[in-house]
Amino acid sequence: MSKLPTAPGSTAVTEFLRQVASLPARPASHRPGRLVMAIDATASRQPSWDRACQIQGEMFQATRALGGLVIRLAYFRGFEEFAATPFLADAAELTRRMTGLQCLGGQTQIGRVFQHVLAETQRDRVHALILIGDAMEEPLDPLCHQAGQLGLHGTPIFAFHEGGDPRARDAFRQFARLSGGAYAPFDAASAATLAELLRAVAVYAAGGRAALARLPSEAARRIAGQLPAPR
Repeated sequence: MSKLPTAPGSTAVTEFLRQVASLPARPASHRPGRLVMAIDATASRQPSWDRACQIQGEMFQATRALGGLVIRLAYFRGFEEFAATPFLADAAELTRRMTGLQCLGGQTQIGRVFQHVLAETQRDRVHALILIGDAMEEPLDPLCHQAGQLGLHGTPIFAFHEGGDPRARDAFRQFARLSGGAYAPFDAASAATLAELLRAVAVYAAGGRAALARLPSEAARRIAGQLPAPR
């Protein structure tokens, strides 16, 4: 059975999972959970992009018993390039699209991610937004406003920050807090940490807090057993 990593940041991962498990449960539904996974695809991100390609299949597998999951991949890179796939229910198709892309140098475009997801969730609820990145080069206040709007529409941001940039770290924490989501750091050596985090959010998007508590791993059971009773 898998266990939470003991590398630096594992305490924050445990806290992240605790926060996810305390979120309101989703109403019962036969529809799959809708998840947007947004990845910074600027030049420094290639190793993490490659890891995400390998991990995303596990997200689909972890949610099959909950009614499934559809994932839209969004990314920014290069000179003002932003793109998003359709919502996909097939891991092989998502992997094919991801492996066909290479990271390119450029500035962050987190605002475009938030704007895109906000427009989508106003049409049809997006149950969670995952944001993976290592930098934040935009004015903070407008992004925080967008994060708050996502929270009002029931789309929490799960912000995964790689590296040691303090400005990005603080911004990602604020995005998570203002949207009702959660923040966690990871590093280049912690593929297991990223996998644990992505699986947790996938399960939450598909089945809510109660489904997360039933994750079939020793780590998930240990965390769920320490959680306070839902209010």
